[in-house]
Amino acid sequence: MSLTELQFSPGALLAPGIDWLNANFHPLFAFISRVIDAVLGGFEAVLLALPAYAVIATVAVLAFLLINARAAILAVLMLGFCLLSGLWIASMQTIALVSVSVLLSVAIAFPLGIVAARAKRFDDAVSPLLNVMQTVPPWVYLIPAVMIFSLGKVPAIIATIVYGIPPMMRLTTLAFKQIPKDLLELGQAMGAAPRVILLKIEIPAATPTLLVGLNQCILLSLAMVVLAGLVGAGGLGAEVTRGLTRMEMGLGLRAGLAIVAVALLLDRLSRGALQRNTLRQAA
Repeated sequence: MSLTELQFSPGALLAPGIDWLNANFHPLFAFISRVIDAVLGGFEAVLLALPAYAVIATVAVLAFLLINARAAILAVLMLGFCLLSGLWIASMQTIALVSVSVLLSVAIAFPLGIVAARAKRFDDAVSPLLNVMQTVPPWVYLIPAVMIFSLGKVPAIIATIVYGIPPMMRLTTLAFKQIPKDLLELGQAMGAAPRVILLKIEIPAATPTLLVGLNQCILLSLAMVVLAGLVGAGGLGAEVTRGLTRMEMGLGLRAGLAIVAVALLLDRLSRGALQRNTLRQAA
């Protein structure tokens, strides 16, 4: 056998594992699909229950009360563009998809990042894995997700969660490692409980870096949502795919700009809400 005939096929090794998972854990995967469908359907139902103008007004009022007037104006402009571009339903589906994915990614990555910041062995163990996860092209995550959960929104959310975990986890670890030691020593000297130190000292001090991680998680989730349009996830990703396959430049451009509007909306609102909440806790 010559060297040119030697080939390594990861798929040949992974495919039997995927088949084994489908054969032995199908009820579990079906349960996960039902739960994700129910949560995502609830988000979409809330966003699409009211007329578009009512949703825009409600978001603007909440942004003004919880953040500031600039956030309210931004919400009106971004959501208004989604409405005027004729992509309101697709935009709401994308917002629901990204919101669920980001919430689950943060729920997984945040505690793991804290553990990695406090346990060097765990950090050293997961660091190579995170390097690989951030290097792998995003659409590769869709392949095993589709093989396990079939086509639709569920594999899109699963792949988006996995893709969004590494940046959030890394920046959470970095944020907690950069907390000044004197702040922690001050809290311990005052007899504060570990939970109080975490909530009142560590999280407020780490907030700037955590917000960067949240921003990266949102942007990467939106990038994956666009690719997820290829597997029937719907939303703005499906509109981009439709514009590409039909060579409709106008549709592709409108959908791309709507994705930018959704990204700005989610980033600014989440950033403003978290900063406001952190200031209240610190006070």
